Amino acid sequence: MFYKPAKLLLVVAAFALIGTSWISMQGANSINPVADNPKIDKLKLLPGFKAEHLYSPSDNKEGSWVAMAFDDKGRMITSDQYGFLYRLELPPIGSGSSQPKIEKLKVGVVQPGDTTVVMGYAQGLLYAFNSLYVMVNNWQNKKFDKGSGLYRLQDTDGDDQFDKVTLLKALKGEPGEHGPHSIKLSPDKKSIYVIAGNHTDVPEMDAYRLPSNWKEDNLFPQIKDPRGHANNRMAPGGWIANIDPEGKRWELIGAGFRNAFDIAFNEAGDMFAYDSDMEWDFGLPWYRPTRICHVPSGAEFGWRTGNGKWLPGNPDNLPPVLNIGQGSPTNLVFGENARFPERYRQSLFAFDWSFGIIYSIKLKPKGASYEAEREEFISGSPLPLTDGMFGPDGALYFLTGGRRLESDLYRITYTGTESVTPVAKAPVLTKEHQLRTQLEQYHQGANPAAVAAAWPNLNHPDRFVRYAARIAVEHQPVAQWQNKVFTETDPQRLTQAAIALARQGDAAQKSKLLNALVTIKYDQLPESQQFDLCRAFELVFLRMGMPEGADKEKVIAYLNPHYPAKTALMNRGLSKVLIALEAPGVVTKTLALMDIKDEPGSKDLGLETSTASSDLILRNPQYGLDIASMLAKVPPLQQTFYAVMLSREDTGWTPELRAKYFSWFGNAFKYQGGRSYVGFIDRARKLALNHVPKDQFEKYNKLSGADLLSASGNDFVSDYAPKGPGRPWKLDNAVAVLDSGSTSRSFDTGKKIYSAILCSRCHSMGGQGGDIGPDLTQLGTRFSNKDILEAIIYPDKAISDQYVSTIFTLKNGESVLGRLVNEDKGSYSISQNPFAPDQLRKVAKKDVVSKKNSTVSIMLPGLINSLNPDELKDLVAYLKSGGNQNNEVYKAASGGSKGK
Repeated sequence: MFYKPAKLLLVVAAFALIGTSWISMQGANSINPVADNPKIDKLKLLPGFKAEHLYSPSDNKEGSWVAMAFDDKGRMITSDQYGFLYRLELPPIGSGSSQPKIEKLKVGVVQPGDTTVVMGYAQGLLYAFNSLYVMVNNWQNKKFDKGSGLYRLQDTDGDDQFDKVTLLKALKGEPGEHGPHSIKLSPDKKSIYVIAGNHTDVPEMDAYRLPSNWKEDNLFPQIKDPRGHANNRMAPGGWIANIDPEGKRWELIGAGFRNAFDIAFNEAGDMFAYDSDMEWDFGLPWYRPTRICHVPSGAEFGWRTGNGKWLPGNPDNLPPVLNIGQGSPTNLVFGENARFPERYRQSLFAFDWSFGIIYSIKLKPKGASYEAEREEFISGSPLPLTDGMFGPDGALYFLTGGRRLESDLYRITYTGTESVTPVAKAPVLTKEHQLRTQLEQYHQGANPAAVAAAWPNLNHPDRFVRYAARIAVEHQPVAQWQNKVFTETDPQRLTQAAIALARQGDAAQKSKLLNALVTIKYDQLPESQQFDLCRAFELVFLRMGMPEGADKEKVIAYLNPHYPAKTALMNRGLSKVLIALEAPGVVTKTLALMDIKDEPGSKDLGLETSTASSDLILRNPQYGLDIASMLAKVPPLQQTFYAVMLSREDTGWTPELRAKYFSWFGNAFKYQGGRSYVGFIDRARKLALNHVPKDQFEKYNKLSGADLLSASGNDFVSDYAPKGPGRPWKLDNAVAVLDSGSTSRSFDTGKKIYSAILCSRCHSMGGQGGDIGPDLTQLGTRFSNKDILEAIIYPDKAISDQYVSTIFTLKNGESVLGRLVNEDKGSYSISQNPFAPDQLRKVAKKDVVSKKNSTVSIMLPGLINSLNPDELKDLVAYLKSGGNQNNEVYKAASGGSKGK
């Protein structure tokens, strides 16, 4: 998605870290670095690069800017996420002038004094074909009458203002942050590409590179997100289309994204997207990290709602070039126009809003696609990156903001000693790359030469070539190639052709197709082809219907002897097919696999990330704490996969097997995942309970942990949850509330709030609790209401050197953030997870270029914002009491009760 959704559990998670801001209160030295410009000082740059802060639109009441483009005069055009378009004349590099000239654009026929927003709300801007293209992402805002869609703005009278507004296509995309997004000029500068998130309906297209008969295609028992996210969004998810300059012809290029926000083209003209994750899925086997995807013609990347997301290994979708990790992608730009050293001109620059990182993605041709490695190019905390481009001057310009956050415009230039002169060289086009693009010509519809050209390449060693060949076959009339499927003898070609026929053929061919597949000598296949074969069976079942009678027995006899397999990937593929077939012994075999304690590596499943999750915890308290909580007690992913798959199984159970299975659910609730983790586990549990005898329901319901759940089935029972309504507390208002009356406070309520928001995880009080933060027992004897509230509301104001985090800059350009707890001659030992402080990471001193203290507390500002005035009073009273019910704080002037 564009930006991460609001966190209802934010206060619950983050207040646990309150200790990092009780700074001077503990008598420790305070660290208050003074910078010439704190907006620059917080940036971590690579050697040789210089940052300039050019402008703060939010300081000038011009909104929070999220999109930018350069026009034909070198001026920058930007858009407020919820407001106007602006045009900027930027100060030249080295001019010493710090302020650009800002103009609010007048769009259409504007009357004097009219302040109506005629055009804005853009999440994508492009100046091309003597026009400004604006991707409006407006949902349910009555003050702005332009609905979501692609607009073209033109200056028809030569007054340097856009007087003509043309809606090229209305797009339905709500909520807005998963709606229509960026616009990019094609590499040949003759057309335009647009990208939209997974809440945007695919409009009717004139042509489809990806065949439009998409479905969910998953035998996994469907569980939609328990918290309701994207529950009505079905295949194909986010999509990319190519259009002509007038917006008359639309062609779908690829789909299957979650919420990729932007696209970029490299020097070879290949397209890339930076897709988002679903952080509520942390700790679940269908979680997919943010990733860089190479998007060729007809691409499918397998996003499906809830737990239906496809594995990267599925042959009917394409794998990412690089898994990044957790984050919130917003921008992707290629460096060919940069006045930077050559290696950066050949890189993608990928922006992450959540954790404030611009990655430099170095691409290297590999077969028909690429391999990649990432480098941390720029980072900062907080640095909510929204958009960026290389300007006509070769500098990198980028914006921060979004969601009405503080917004800033920066410029990055290279001032080092390396040459910035472009090196003229042709792009590297491998023979596989050339073959892939030749095959992609057949993705445009029926062509009598297509089958002959594509069919031999269904067994090509390169996965992207095989994929292009299959899509080419699927574009041809089935009658031209159906019989070739049944006469094919090469196992890999047969498998790929069976996938094509399952997707495009008639269900009447099911029996014949299954009988062809079981002729393949399974034991002679490498694992990758065995997995593809399992997926072929799965697609036949899904598209043509489950097999029956002799066909069913043949498939079971063919696959069952190979289950369980040696790898997690194969066991996922085989278990889905065999459990759906109710194969003999499949329950016993699968439960035996659930006994295995050693979890498979994410690399085995194509989910390994280049950025360690622990490295992100301290970069952004709002999102990092979710990661910290999960890493403290990671759920068993492979066991969870089997447990959910077994929830559909009706046969093969004994009382002993059922007891073992349902006991697993009770234990699963002890682990920590993303916000939807508990709800997903509970939904699977309830699916499984549908298959137990009615007279045993209560027995297994209790055994599976029903007593641990709230009535909603999504969260653990909590003794207390803030009742609110909350408010954005300011220091003066909060102090006034605490000082306003002498009514006695409730010890019990204060204690429940303290416990519910996890203070005890990090702090001790009266000898009980954690030791990550300071002991709070004597808080009330030393500090005033204002002192306490100021530390909560403004945690960055001063940070104790006892709790400060350290930024280690490494030789490879990356940075590691954590609390330095020990060091020896050769290494630093740092703690990155406040919920698991004993989990230490060692950083070799020989790899460290520099280290400095972070100026940002890991405690989130404004953690009292969920509390109403009475709750705020009860919490502060409890903190000041040191956990002592007999403390004077409970002796009200009226002689009220100590504890209600």
